[in-house]
Amino acid sequence: MKTPVFTGTCTALITPFQAGGAVDYAAFGRQIDRQLESGVDALCVCGTTGESAALTREEHVRLVDFCAAHVAGRCKVVAGSGSNDTAQALYLCQHAQESGADALLLVTPYYNKTTQTGLIHHYEYLADQTDLPILLYNVPARTGLSITAETYRILSQHPRINGTKEASGNFSLLAETMAYCGDELNVWSGNDDQTLPMLALGAKGLISVVSNLVPEPMAELTHSFFRGDLEGAREIQLSYLPLMQALFSQVNPIPVKAAMAAVGLDSGVLRQPLWKMDPAPRRALRETLRAFDLLPTEG
Repeated sequence: MKTPVFTGTCTALITPFQAGGAVDYAAFGRQIDRQLESGVDALCVCGTTGESAALTREEHVRLVDFCAAHVAGRCKVVAGSGSNDTAQALYLCQHAQESGADALLLVTPYYNKTTQTGLIHHYEYLADQTDLPILLYNVPARTGLSITAETYRILSQHPRINGTKEASGNFSLLAETMAYCGDELNVWSGNDDQTLPMLALGAKGLISVVSNLVPEPMAELTHSFFRGDLEGAREIQLSYLPLMQALFSQVNPIPVKAAMAAVGLDSGVLRQPLWKMDPAPRRALRETLRAFDLLPTEG
């Protein structure tokens, strides 16, 4: 049985960029403090929501350094360290370990992709070269590659492969994986809107985009479930569904950064090729924010 890296809610942090393109570390520190004050259980730095694909190597490693140092043990820090190049992923993994991160998040190789056999060799090689627990990250809508249940079964046998962030939306894959792997592979929801059914199947929590904006209810969603308050968790899951949908109305993290800016949080600008929201979904997002009392009521 593998002890999960964390149980509950982990915020997949945005990266605030200044208008000139530099990372705004002061704003990033304020984001981290707000998350910690809101009761989340872990923070993920340099993931998809953090625009990791558009970061330079130097920016990536400095962000991980900053996050680990600023958190200073107040919660678990999960460092995005995946790449479509195994050598690059190894560099990021080893740096994250030196920085004081608690775990690694490794997305499947994208664009050039690989076979399932290639995936096994990629992940086992990285796990052999690092000491930190590894969270696999399955998000085929982004990468064009999905981990199969059989590959999960094989990888779960490695002592440092602790679990997976499952964002495939494929509940048949989820159930089959859990049946194959049992307690040897922890699972976290990678989709805010699917959290409660994944918890019901045995997931250990959520790695959330929505908690950048509203950390308290997203933390309470998982905490309610683990306290045995299924009805409370159900109420949060369903009542916040419109906000979850609005924050994924365009490519993540475009909407969540727009929403954070609208309510006065330091989200910074997007890094191209990401671009500001189109007018129609932006208007719909603002209406949703008003419905949740996150914007002042127009009088």
